[in-house]
Amino acid sequence: MKRLALALLLGCVPLPIIAAELVMVEQEGCHWCAQWNAEIADIYPKTDEGTRAPLHRVDLRDLPDDIEFTSPPVFTPTFVLVEGDKELARIEGYAGDEFFWFVLRKLLDENGVPAAE
Repeated sequence: MKRLALALLLGCVPLPIIAAELVMVEQEGCHWCAQWNAEIADIYPKTDEGTRAPLHRVDLRDLPDDIEFTSPPVFTPTFVLVEGDKELARIEGYAGDEFFWFVLRKLLDENGVPAAE
């Protein structure tokens, strides 16, 4: 919303607004984070899900203040679907690529995150 307001103020054509993002809470030494990185990280931004909710990584020990988590993340990886500054849904842990894609698509659809154009 801030980008749109700034663009309008400056008389510019507004950039597309990203409605949602997927926040990956991770920490150094996390085996499951490493497995997700090996299996998903490179292809994620090239997928429909990656364009619907771009990935934003944060460290478990340095959580951002501008996100209202429904509860503090405890496990890594935890994937938090965020719109604006509010948590919509989350996936705790990583149980393999098929489960990850299935649950993520479900969360995106249930929360009305639009498909990429």
